[in-house]
Amino acid sequence: MRQVGLLTTIPVLLAVSPIIGLLIGRFLDRKLGTDPIFTIIFLIIGFVAGARQTARVVKLASKEKKKDDNRGA
Repeated sequence: MRQVGLLTTIPVLLAVSPIIGLLIGRFLDRKLGTDPIFTIIFLIIGFVAGARQTARVVKLASKEKKKDDNRGA
């Protein structure tokens, strides 16, 4: 059940990270008057952060699965 909980966070991570990056970039672009530069940079950073977090969740779920398999064997 814990593994299901871990794996259901993946879509949230993949969606929220780029959105936060987009919002930060747009805020900085408005404040500094540099229209698309920071939006693009922080959007890319958001995608990378989401992918890294997703990889961590998958790795953790894999470890949990191996631990459960070892207990059952």
